[in-house]
Amino acid sequence: MKNNTLLSLLVLFCGLGLFISCGGGTDSSSGGDANSGSSAKVEAAKGGRNYGGVFRLNEEEYLRTLYPLNIGEVVGHRISNQIYEGLVILSQKDLTIQPALAESWTVENDATLYTFKIRQGVKFHDDPCFEGGKGRTLTAKDFKYSLDRLCSYASDNKGYDFVKGRIKGATAQYEATKNGGKGLEGGVPGIKVLDDYTLQIELESPYSSFLHILAMPFGYAFPKEAVDKYGIDMRIKTVGTGPFYLKALKEDQDVILRKNPNYWGKDEFGNQLPFLDGIRFSFIKDKMSELREFNQGKLDMMYRLPLQVADEIVDRKGNLKGDYTKYQFQEQPNMSVQYYGFLNTGKLFNNKKLRQAFCYGIDREKLVEYTLKGAGVPGHYGVVPPAFPNYNSKALKGYKFDPDKARQLLAEAGYADGKGLDDLKLQINSGGTRNEQVAEAIQKMLTENLNINIKIDKMPFAQHLESTESGKFDFWRAGWIADYPDPENFLNLLWSDHLNKDDISKGKVYLNTFRFKNADFDRYFEEALKTTDDAKRFELYLKADQVALDEAVMIPLFYDKDRRLLQANVQNFPQNGMEYRNFRDVYLKK
Repeated sequence: MKNNTLLSLLVLFCGLGLFISCGGGTDSSSGGDANSGSSAKVEAAKGGRNYGGVFRLNEEEYLRTLYPLNIGEVVGHRISNQIYEGLVILSQKDLTIQPALAESWTVENDATLYTFKIRQGVKFHDDPCFEGGKGRTLTAKDFKYSLDRLCSYASDNKGYDFVKGRIKGATAQYEATKNGGKGLEGGVPGIKVLDDYTLQIELESPYSSFLHILAMPFGYAFPKEAVDKYGIDMRIKTVGTGPFYLKALKEDQDVILRKNPNYWGKDEFGNQLPFLDGIRFSFIKDKMSELREFNQGKLDMMYRLPLQVADEIVDRKGNLKGDYTKYQFQEQPNMSVQYYGFLNTGKLFNNKKLRQAFCYGIDREKLVEYTLKGAGVPGHYGVVPPAFPNYNSKALKGYKFDPDKARQLLAEAGYADGKGLDDLKLQINSGGTRNEQVAEAIQKMLTENLNINIKIDKMPFAQHLESTESGKFDFWRAGWIADYPDPENFLNLLWSDHLNKDDISKGKVYLNTFRFKNADFDRYFEEALKTTDDAKRFELYLKADQVALDEAVMIPLFYDKDRRLLQANVQNFPQNGMEYRNFRDVYLKK
């Protein structure tokens, strides 16, 4: 890369729209099929499918980490999905649980004992962490190792909250690994290796979403050899079993994945998976620039349309316009909520009436219609988006725009006509034009309706998350996309069990960054966790959701309606309510 002649050639090739890794990563040499664009030569496979080509897509924000236990943001999730696998996986079509590295499983003892038969012949990616650099065979011991780490204390373990009090012995293991402890002898007692290809997991009590937890990045298998060799560098050093492996990575510029030639999977026609030669993620922050790249054929997908030109691309009925009719268009309500959070323990927003005043002072319908150009649903419900079948969001009493009530509550809170709120800041993350446009719209509404002038501050996404989790912001922008298709995943954000027991305002918190604690909410939520009857469980979740609404823990702004443009040759890439992506089965037409 230091050679000026080589650099000039790379710039030339990038200008011609070819797929080039412009440096960095585990392998900066970038020849072969994995560097060709989607227009590259493809070869016929069975069932009318094709091998070859590289799928090129963009993310507005750079990834934070690819280490499975530390993934807490969507970009790292979408990339790691292609590299790692767990016992089970979500269907990209309908989000149902499907076998992955476990080819089958049984559930016994009133849904507390799970026995998994591990798929034989699966190999980890070739990597220097293994003897001779060749990936070894995965066994049940690898899952025991990975899941024991999930149940152990570590500063980079975000997944423990999802298994705490659920897997038998998880809490004891966590406590035993604090302050440098080695943990329980034999690891977590509820995770047992019965033989090389049989794993058993015992729960403390029935938990209806347990398989969904195992489908998250926290349930991925990774080898001890990689942890021993790379340590904290596993943020960008990946060793999984997935259909693609990490070929090259250059911070803030691109991530290149290449086809795993030893992948175990086949499709229904007997084709060896994956079909694609590789995947390239770019990180263009401006949506208009991203759209230009898509229109020039340099990207295969455009996720979320630039708001300023959305009406020129598609009408409100989902019909493409003009030159855009040559593309594929996908649209679906998303299992996600975009919100502004309040620090409930802070000196300012520990005042419930102030929080309620903000909730009433925002016109969400106007926000969706004029700012989002229809790409959303107004946040009139709770933290759970109205995208779940059988969850009656309409039964909830949320916040409709009512400026008179907002001003009354503002006065009762001690801030009549906005006095005393002059230094209020709204913290948002950079890397998303939409976030800035929404923030400016909200800023204008609060000024016009409540005479509150807020200042908008931006910071890089990773720093934004770190500060939010550390309780450094009073008022901030955030969003939550479902990790698994269940309302519990959203209400879990408000559970006080995630907070410091001695002082909820202290410590770093991955979930419940609002520092919200309410006995009624916790009672409904905890009872629901133990309930296996979905109708009764959802009833309890609705009660918990209503408590959170009444307390105005956050401002639900809107629920996403995801819109995607695909190049005409992209096949077998269905959209779903989580924007969950797995490129294992995607292929390109000739």
